[in-house]
Amino acid sequence: MARNNHVPKRVAQTKQNTFFGGAAILAVGIMVVKLIGMFYRIPLVNIIGEQGTADFGNAYNIYAVLLTVSTAGLPVAVSKLVSEANATGRKNQVKRTFRLALALFLTLGVLSFLLMFFRADLLAGMMHDSKAAAGIQALAPAVICVGCLSAFRGYTQGHGNMTPTAVSQIIEALCKLVVGLGLAFWLIRGGAGEDVAAAGAITGVTVGTIFALIFMLAYVFHWNVGRDTLSDDIPDRPGTILKDILRIAIPITLSASMVGIVTVIDSSLVQGQLQRVLLENPDSWKLYEQYVDFAPLSAALKQWRSSLSGGSAGGLAALSVQIEQNVPSAVELHALLESVSRTLYGNYSSALNIYNLPTSLMAAITASVIPAVSGAIARRDRRAAGRISGSALRITTLLAFPMGVGLFVMGTPIIKLIFPALTAEIAGPLLSELGIATLFVCMMLVCNSILQAYGYVNLPVLVMLLGGVVKIINNYNLVALPQVGIYGAPFGNVLCFGLCMALDLIIIARVIPKRPAYLPIFLKPAAASALMGLGAWAAYGLGSKLLMGTGILCAVDRTTQAVTGLSRAGNALVTLFAIGVAVVLYGILVLALHAISRDDLNLMPKGEKIAKILHIS
Repeated sequence: MARNNHVPKRVAQTKQNTFFGGAAILAVGIMVVKLIGMFYRIPLVNIIGEQGTADFGNAYNIYAVLLTVSTAGLPVAVSKLVSEANATGRKNQVKRTFRLALALFLTLGVLSFLLMFFRADLLAGMMHDSKAAAGIQALAPAVICVGCLSAFRGYTQGHGNMTPTAVSQIIEALCKLVVGLGLAFWLIRGGAGEDVAAAGAITGVTVGTIFALIFMLAYVFHWNVGRDTLSDDIPDRPGTILKDILRIAIPITLSASMVGIVTVIDSSLVQGQLQRVLLENPDSWKLYEQYVDFAPLSAALKQWRSSLSGGSAGGLAALSVQIEQNVPSAVELHALLESVSRTLYGNYSSALNIYNLPTSLMAAITASVIPAVSGAIARRDRRAAGRISGSALRITTLLAFPMGVGLFVMGTPIIKLIFPALTAEIAGPLLSELGIATLFVCMMLVCNSILQAYGYVNLPVLVMLLGGVVKIINNYNLVALPQVGIYGAPFGNVLCFGLCMALDLIIIARVIPKRPAYLPIFLKPAAASALMGLGAWAAYGLGSKLLMGTGILCAVDRTTQAVTGLSRAGNALVTLFAIGVAVVLYGILVLALHAISRDDLNLMPKGEKIAKILHIS
């Protein structure tokens, strides 16, 4: 009698439900964390200001790279090895794998801590922001805590339990919100500088990791009570297990680290180039002279240049030499250059906070695409896999296009609404440029998920590497142009992610059978978004003229009593009105153009009900 190797239908269904249930728990956890992060970052910018935001961002970028190197691939490796050992009943193998992983996490965490705490000044100098050193030191303990957290998360995920990971991530985010914002506000009220307040805000991240680790320790200890049964299996040798961990973890870590490394390099180059062009070409000051007081910098520059010998060039290289020699005029000039670049980069960093919000919405789509497409491929249903891929791309365009166009059209009003502490005339145009990049980065993320679902794991990494190189080259050259300055930084994102999206779409067209037709996917959402953008622009302009005509909710010059523009409340009212018009108009256009189908909505939660309500077939 032939042996039946098939998994019973009920068991297979249970395992599938468990998998999707676990994925749903993690997806919900990610969305909650992103939402809490939004409530953290938006008021934080208004508390610590432009320069504090730059200090916060520079410190966090350093932390993110070291954190990724320490933890990106290891939890996946631990989860996989624990899951495999647990499935075969090798309890002793599970224990040894977890203990070795924890030791490895601790080692990497301690090394990262030592670097961040004792060489914070070196890392801050690398970012051309000496004021970020305090924030880097405040984040140093978090690397150790997150390393241990990653070991515990990998252990519980390896047992198929996703709940503690999601809960611990929410605990981290809540502590960051409450402690970080509380400390920043208290320090600013106490008269501390923006850099000190930024370090206080970033301390909330460290506190969050500590409390999340305490939760995971308690959970795992309680969870293991009664599960720690005797087993007679002989675990593999420590060297073999470590080799297996590294074999899985290293490729994942390299690909995950790339984005963070590119971000650090790019941030360092942008701020370094800003300082160089401000020093070597005062004509660049004209870009910002309406918003930045250059009188102290001008005086310091004259004093420093007068101290140079006749044959010396007054460039950044000469300034760096004198800073090392601790020449007072050079030190003072460098501090002022750094102050201006922190102000400019703080506006850009804050615009990036808003730009990152649409990409966080892609997490739900990317999380659902991979299992759905992979399942269709496993059934050898290429037509279904192509249909799901097309629906994912269409939903992404329907979400990303209006968000990108909205940011492009309403960049300055949105900055005035959300970040009154910023210089809207600088941050607004930066956000408008980033709005174009939003279209590309959202599409790229979903394209990457589709390629990964088809088994092309390395191609998206290579494409992103190429895009990162293009971004760095662009920003190094464009930001240094006196007539461009900080406004060149967002263009690097446009080029980078535009190239990545284009290459991903070309690869999908070449290597994936039954690939979706692109023209129907892009044409209708693009047309609806363009008309929506015109509607939002017209609504804001009309609302502004009406208010300024009546003088209600307007800013008035106290000397001449002339209306100079909308007040903060007036801008908020008109901006929200324009956004409301845009949402209604876009919804009508999407339905009128039949830009979405029932199959598309089925990929979304409650999609079937939404389709019935909207009468979409």
